[in-house]
Amino acid sequence: MHKPLHLGLVGCSAEGAALCYRTICAEGAALLGPHAHPEISMHTPSLHLYVDALERGDRAAVAALMLESAHKLKAAGAQLLLCPDNTIHQAFDLVEPHSPLPWLHIARVVADEARSRGFHRIGILGTKWLVDSDVYPAALSAAGLEPVRPTDAWRDELGALIMNELVPGTIREGTIARFQLAIDDLRSRGCDAVVLGCTEIPLIISDANSSLPTLDSTRLLARAALKAAISAALDSPGPQPIEESP
Repeated sequence: MHKPLHLGLVGCSAEGAALCYRTICAEGAALLGPHAHPEISMHTPSLHLYVDALERGDRAAVAALMLESAHKLKAAGAQLLLCPDNTIHQAFDLVEPHSPLPWLHIARVVADEARSRGFHRIGILGTKWLVDSDVYPAALSAAGLEPVRPTDAWRDELGALIMNELVPGTIREGTIARFQLAIDDLRSRGCDAVVLGCTEIPLIISDANSSLPTLDSTRLLARAALKAAISAALDSPGPQPIEESP
C-alpha cells in the first residue's frame, strides 16, 4: 500500500476539531499498524471570525474563511479536506465550487451511516444556526430519511449551552440532563435516532446515556476520512518500471 492521503482539517471550534484529530490518530493504528495514521495538517482561524459571520447571517464570509483554510492546507501538502464543524457547512455550496481540494461533507457522511443502520426518522441536535439551516434536512432527505428539528424552545436552549459551555469546554452540572431531555422529546415525536450535529456534543452524549441511538458526527467524519485516505492509497498505481534505452 502506498502512503495514505494527507488530510487537511479545516478547524472552527477547538473541542470538536481536537476530538476529530484524536479520533483519526487513535483509530488509524487499527487500520495501518501500531502508532500509524495519515499525515494531518490543520488550520483554524480565530473562532470569533466565524461567530461574527454567523451572527450576521453572512454565509459568504463563512465560505471565505473556509476557503482561506483550504488554500493554506493545500500549500501545506493536504490532499483531502474535512471540517469537523457542522454549523459552518451551511456555506458548503459556496465553498465546494471554488475549493482547491476535494472535501468530505459531514452531514452526507452521517446520512450514509443512518441509512446503513436502517434508521428512518432522524432527530437533529446542534447550534441554533445549524438546526435552523438546511444542512441536515437536505442530506437526510437525499438519503431517503425524514429529518426532525427540535422545537424552538429546545433550539434556543441547546444553542446557548453549546456556545457557552461545550465550545469553551466548561460543562456545568445539569447540562447533560438537558440534552438528554431534548433527545427524549425527539423520541416522543417518533424519531428512531438522533444526530449529534455539533461536534462537541459527543463529548457529553453517547449511546450509553441517550434514549435514542446516536449518530456521532465528529467520529463518523474522522472514520470516513481515514477510510478515504487509506482507500486512495490502496487504489494508487504502483511505481512504473523505467524502460531501459536500447
